[in-house]
Amino acid sequence: MSLLLWLHIGFAIFTIGPLTAATMAAPRAIRNNNVPVLRNIQRTTRIYSLASLGVLVFGVALGIVVGHGVLGLWYMTASMTLFIVAIVLLVIIDRDLRTALRALESENAEDDAKVQTGRVAAISGLLAVIWLVILFLMVVPTP
Repeated sequence: MSLLLWLHIGFAIFTIGPLTAATMAAPRAIRNNNVPVLRNIQRTTRIYSLASLGVLVFGVALGIVVGHGVLGLWYMTASMTLFIVAIVLLVIIDRDLRTALRALESENAEDDAKVQTGRVAAISGLLAVIWLVILFLMVVPTP
């Protein structure tokens, strides 16, 4: 049980933090037409998004090991649901980052990826709020 808790917390610290930082840095890279940085941010986002699934996997495994219906508690259900919503939003961000890369690499000067800049900025802000709500639900459970 102790190992699962360490893995759950470790994955949360070492994937969610860098993932949030990368997604929040993307709009600036798009606005500055910095294709190499944007390519790195897109790759980082994809890798850390996949790695962040470890938080959910080890959290669910920990809930199963602890037993006592822990996974059925409202705050656990809410946090798992929010995590799944966050993963869906990360898929949308990845799609927008790939679209922005294609736009900035194209020969068409009119395609400046402004739509992707706004959407990535809005969704990355929403993701940060979701991560904070999940953290609150994990730290301050109510009986």
